[in-house]
Amino acid sequence: MKMSFLKAAVLVVALFGASAASQSATLVANIDVSSQTMTVRYGDSVYRWAVSTARPGYFTPRGTYRPQRTARMWYSRKYDMSPMPYSVFFRGGYAIHGTGAVRQLGRPASHGCVRLHTANAAAFYSMVREVGFGNTRIVVTN
Repeated sequence: MKMSFLKAAVLVVALFGASAASQSATLVANIDVSSQTMTVRYGDSVYRWAVSTARPGYFTPRGTYRPQRTARMWYSRKYDMSPMPYSVFFRGGYAIHGTGAVRQLGRPASHGCVRLHTANAAAFYSMVREVGFGNTRIVVTN
């Protein structure tokens, strides 16, 4: 059975068009440790959220990363099974995740992860899952 090029192209678009469109979006999260903020650029939208990074004696890694894995709910085995809702892991055990300690947001308070208000963490988690790890960049600077 021969298929014309046009029919083949229509079939490819029908099968893969929707997922290809969602994969083309770019998501960039810029975490500024000095200002304790995270600025997220997602398409035409820009969000700026208060965060908590590493408190004295701990370290939040600097650099540019892609997500390695996600977990809707994770419990830290290293820190007394502390809940880490909407985790986006970007370097080993370091993640961007929600926190119940919202009064500490805007100042260093974590063991190295990037803590967000849980509603913001849920939004970021959804964005990452929508565009995919390959289309997400996480940049952590001083």
